Amino acid sequence: MSDQTDLISRVRFNDQGLVPVIAQQWDSGEVLMMAWMNQEALQITLESGQATYFSRSRSRLWIKGETSGNFQQVRSLRLDCDGDTILLEVDQHGVACHTGARSCFDTELSAQPTVLVTP
Repeated sequence: MSDQTDLISRVRFNDQGLVPVIAQQWDSGEVLMMAWMNQEALQITLESGQATYFSRSRSRLWIKGETSGNFQQVRSLRLDCDGDTILLEVDQHGVACHTGARSCFDTELSAQPTVLVTP
């Protein structure tokens, strides 16, 4: 069994056949975006080294940057401990967000950090 096949077999896709993916800039740790992959998108990403996602609204695969030129070259792919979320460490070329922002997470909801205290 190849390493790619082994990795894909460990992914726990949801009922729609999708898994959430967080894209993070490999050298700075900056969180860039969240998207979805199906098994085919994951396979293409592993084979090509270019982040490929599944669009739920268009019901089709899309390569990040195919229309904007803002490609994501994959540096590493990590599966979380439950197997139901993927972390892509990427080299982002240009901006990640469709709004033109570097990151999709540039909107701050609260200026005050929340501190959770557990007994």
